[in-house]
Amino acid sequence: MRGQAITRSLHALVLACLTLPFGGAALALPPQRVVSINLCTDQLAMLLAAPGQLISISRISHDPNVSVMLEEALAYPINYGQAEEVFRLEPDLVLASAFTSPHTVGLLSRLGIEVAQLPIASNLDDIPRNIREIGHLLGREAAAEELVGQFEADLAQIRAAQPGVRRAALHYANNYTSGVNSLAHEIITAAGFENVAAEAGLSGGGTLPMERLVMLMPDLVISGQPYPGASRSEEVLRHPAMVALRDRHAAGALADAEWVCGTPAVLRAIMRLVMLHDEG
Repeated sequence: MRGQAITRSLHALVLACLTLPFGGAALALPPQRVVSINLCTDQLAMLLAAPGQLISISRISHDPNVSVMLEEALAYPINYGQAEEVFRLEPDLVLASAFTSPHTVGLLSRLGIEVAQLPIASNLDDIPRNIREIGHLLGREAAAEELVGQFEADLAQIRAAQPGVRRAALHYANNYTSGVNSLAHEIITAAGFENVAAEAGLSGGGTLPMERLVMLMPDLVISGQPYPGASRSEEVLRHPAMVALRDRHAAGALADAEWVCGTPAVLRAIMRLVMLHDEG
């Protein structure tokens, strides 16, 4: 009788543990209704989510100028990242970035919705970290590890065939460029180039005066793709000084969408640069 009582008590204890709100990660079910309100989390979620798990992605994912997974994104409903709109979707997890509006994040949190903010990838090592984080949040760890393994193997293969070093510069509207401590810098260097913005002492993103760029005389100038509409900020891309560098100018040769987010798509950007490197 005493043994039966102990057994019943143990069964009751196990049942109680299973029904606790925070019974432990091992017992928690993966989120069933995931909403992404950031372009970069859109892409990682599309790569990793189980069928039906991701119910909405950001409107920017449908922009062909910046969305590297446009075809896949068109299959998902979009949202505009507004807290009230997202709340009506009844998500059990919202994926956002570190730069998502604090107002949106705060309001959703106060409404009882879990919001996970993914750090911005500023180097290539951040990409596997972010893939694993999204995989963990979605309960898709095995899929994340498979994606990380393929990414790291492909990157190692590119680096093993490293060509001789040449010098390159990124040149965008308003003379914007990227120096050290940026994902763009890592993409350039992984392709076998030295970044002249680093020579100029630039860290992160910023402007590099055209006069300084011309004096640095890079082997390759990488300009962004033209965007619809007229913008005076893009006139620098057609400046006579840049025309003079036309023989070493890769104007619009690279898709901006491949550079925007820290996803496996950066490997395509690196390979395009490797081909430009070999042509030089």
